[in-house]
Amino acid sequence: MERFGVELATTEKGTRVSTGIKSLDELLHGGLPRGSITLVSGTPGTGKTILCFQFINAGITAGEKCLFLTSDDRITNLLNQAREFGFNFDAAVKAGTLRFLYLNPEKRTLHRELEEEVQMNQYSRIVLDSLTPLSEMPIWVISRGTEIIPTDDAMTNSPFPIDSIQAMRVHLRRLMGILKSEDCTSLVTSEVPEGSRDLSRDSISEFIVDGIFVLDLDPTMDRRKLTIRKMRGTKHTLKPHTIEISERGGMQLLL
Repeated sequence: MERFGVELATTEKGTRVSTGIKSLDELLHGGLPRGSITLVSGTPGTGKTILCFQFINAGITAGEKCLFLTSDDRITNLLNQAREFGFNFDAAVKAGTLRFLYLNPEKRTLHRELEEEVQMNQYSRIVLDSLTPLSEMPIWVISRGTEIIPTDDAMTNSPFPIDSIQAMRVHLRRLMGILKSEDCTSLVTSEVPEGSRDLSRDSISEFIVDGIFVLDLDPTMDRRKLTIRKMRGTKHTLKPHTIEISERGGMQLLL
């Protein structure tokens, strides 16, 4: 069977994880590869967080344990935003099947806290929204090949800027490595400046992740679009697809 000139591959049961968007799953031959990390990049207002809500909602519906990592300390506002889009996560949070966790980019213990959270809990799905503030953390520097974490005093008074590709790559690989697991599938979002040709704010993440969704705006046609730019072990079309978002927030693609 073919669609858009791409031969559809047969996948073994359990190797694909639904995105929660039926039309997107169809393009991916069943969903995201289990254990993969997918970058969701785009300019403001393209629907990145809505896609993440839908991904998490699919996990909750399937009885999976989910983690939503945010760089916004107002988790209550995030839950209210989800409700506006038609996703009420209160019951899942109360039942312990979904946890929202704020990651403070100013804390030098962030990596350890995140690693402990992921290792101690068997999450099936993780969302990191957004990677951008964490990628800009003034934490990791390289000295003769050794990773150095500044002290609390250094963080407060003289933060170390990340001014080399090597340091940034080590930092991002550390973050992605914490999320990486054979049994856990993750989405990470990244802001992209208007007019940029990069696929992430840091311009490195796109080379580390397993998959990339690029969300974009077409103001002349008053449309949002999604393109699958990359997906590990998956034959897929590179054609942009128009996104439809219902009044209740549900997202679908026009195939």
